[in-house]
Amino acid sequence: MNQYMSDDALFSALKEKLFTAVVGDVLDKMGYRRQFLPQAIGPLRSDMRVAGRAMPVLEADVFDEIAASSNGPLGAVPFGLMMRALDDLKPGEIYIASGSSFNYALWGELMSTRAAHLRAAGAVLNGFVRDSNGIEALGFPTFCRGVYAQDQGQRGKVIDYRVPIEIEGIRINPGDLLFGDREGVLVIPKPVEQEAVAAALEKVATENTVAKAIRNGMSAEQAFATYGVL
Repeated sequence: MNQYMSDDALFSALKEKLFTAVVGDVLDKMGYRRQFLPQAIGPLRSDMRVAGRAMPVLEADVFDEIAASSNGPLGAVPFGLMMRALDDLKPGEIYIASGSSFNYALWGELMSTRAAHLRAAGAVLNGFVRDSNGIEALGFPTFCRGVYAQDQGQRGKVIDYRVPIEIEGIRINPGDLLFGDREGVLVIPKPVEQEAVAAALEKVATENTVAKAIRNGMSAEQAFATYGVL
């Protein structure tokens, strides 16, 4: 039986020893075959990597920052619950937001600065970010669809947080393990995270052995027959 790994050990293993391709392969074999977020969501800077617990944030479009005629509780609240959600980030958590259109940025430098101070692990946005030079200078792990300077202020609000969200059919629950590198962002379901990470570490060790065998002249067919991976 594999030894239980703490959150710190899980995060370290993912960021230092693994990559999304191998963890995705393991999840495929475990029957979890739709765990990658859309291809368009990638790191702001190609060397950024992120691992942590999901803190899901639900966004929505609005058409006035302050709507005097609103009957909703957030009609007169700029950005809705965004500040509250940001301030609620815990160490090792990832702010992951979805629900809005792609008409404005969901994240910026000041949000990154606050999140870094709270020791959050990163941000994953189903949308765009602004102040990208500042975010890159901070080195705060940020994954998004790209950069776009249009402000959220009069166009969107956070309407809830720490609730389940979906991104193109991929469900993200509060506390799910997220892992991202330059090849994508994975949602690793909490019930199987220990098994998945342990199996991925074993697979990497096997692949290293296979690579050595191929360098020494073993054919691809032989390698697959012998080790079961390629």
